[in-house]
Amino acid sequence: MDERSELRIREVGFSDLGINPPSAEREAMLEHVTSLVLGHLDEVNDLPIAPTATAAQMRAHIAGYDFAGPLPWAEVLDDAAAMLTKWNLHTKHRRHFGLFNPRPAYSAVLGDMLSAAYNPQLAAWSHAPGAVEMEAHLIRYLGSLVGYPADAVAGSFTSGGAEANLTAVLLALSRHFPAVAERGMRALSGQPVFYASAESHLAWLKIAHSTGLGRDAVRLVPVDQDLRMEVAQLDRLVELDKAGGCLPFLVAGTAGSTSAGVVDSLPEIAQTARAHGLDFHVDAAWGGAALVSPRLRGALAGVEQADSVTIDAHKWLSTPLGAGVFVCRDLDGLRRTFRVSAAYMPTAVNETVDPYSSSNQWSRRFVGLRLFTALAVSGGPGFAAMVEHQSAMGERLRRLLAEAGWQLLNTTALPVVCFTGRGLDTGDDAAARLDRVAARVVERGNCWISATRLNGRAALRACITSFETTETDLAALVTELDEVLDGG
Repeated sequence: MDERSELRIREVGFSDLGINPPSAEREAMLEHVTSLVLGHLDEVNDLPIAPTATAAQMRAHIAGYDFAGPLPWAEVLDDAAAMLTKWNLHTKHRRHFGLFNPRPAYSAVLGDMLSAAYNPQLAAWSHAPGAVEMEAHLIRYLGSLVGYPADAVAGSFTSGGAEANLTAVLLALSRHFPAVAERGMRALSGQPVFYASAESHLAWLKIAHSTGLGRDAVRLVPVDQDLRMEVAQLDRLVELDKAGGCLPFLVAGTAGSTSAGVVDSLPEIAQTARAHGLDFHVDAAWGGAALVSPRLRGALAGVEQADSVTIDAHKWLSTPLGAGVFVCRDLDGLRRTFRVSAAYMPTAVNETVDPYSSSNQWSRRFVGLRLFTALAVSGGPGFAAMVEHQSAMGERLRRLLAEAGWQLLNTTALPVVCFTGRGLDTGDDAAARLDRVAARVVERGNCWISATRLNGRAALRACITSFETTETDLAALVTELDEVLDGG
């Protein structure tokens, strides 16, 4: 940069560069964005659910932004909104029956906006005491839903379920093998191994890779006919590993599997874990939201026996991505796991916890505010009504599909339905035919479902992800399936 450019910046200030516009212009910009957001929320259920543009088309348009100079802010915001409208899978749509990406509660969206504007830094308590204490309050609340004593709850907000489950593995490693923290795996006499259901979320493989355990350290336990972990097989595998010189240290139960919403037999897994001296973790990233409902929480019986639990607020608790939560009963263990000291960090404040010293992240956004505002505005009963409505819609979809001649393949109190039949489930090409049905439903743009595999068996999968979904939308999905089978 030459001297004239530097002088010009000093003369005009950053207001004229668009970085910090004058107050009146900021107000106009905010009103403009608000109108775009409200317009989108009003129209999303009338949009095609899935994008149709090619990667080449999108890249050609985006390449027009060379960032060589400023553009009018209204033009930029309008085009950004248009791109998100045209080139996005609208998971907020009430006929999106896909993975666990819900329509966020509006109060959660506003909380996220506040977080972006205030931008607290959640590494150290002294830098953002209000934000840290709000998240700590939420951790205690979620811990109470799990069934933990109020004075024994610890944890952190994470980027998502994968990071929360990584935290569980790191904590269990530190508890069982303290020498690993300094010396790594070479301090051990054998290979540490841990266990999860074959129907669990396979982030476990990435976690084992990233911790240095290696993917072979993950033992995927077979499932029974209801897709739950076979606890007898778990017991057998642990015994075999011990006999072979391996070092079992953790078993992870699943409370709401990704494909089928299945909840493992948590009390039996807890008993087996205790018998073998293993830590017991529950991955309730999606299904954990059922704990807010007195009517549904029984589906997760046994979760209170877990040493730690994962719950994703950005799944069934309807907050924007990404807001995972790790909850446990061992603050001292977390501190030992993540201990570090640095001259540039502020001195710890008595009777407080610096998030960087008890979690995997360092600098971090205030992701908990989106859940705090949503829970405060709607209350626990409001969220209970929401998950109960979606669960009821899942049951209604089961009945509609059965009446239409489909074969149901999963059993769960959670709102995900897996099904097959109608002549699609026979022959060597059954999986390919089901894949084509799902793809054709998506192409038509009116509903969104997916294909999956349940213990190797091909299936179609529909999950209730929006609190706006009604029986009319369920009937529309069944009609879409009929029309696709008729060649539509």
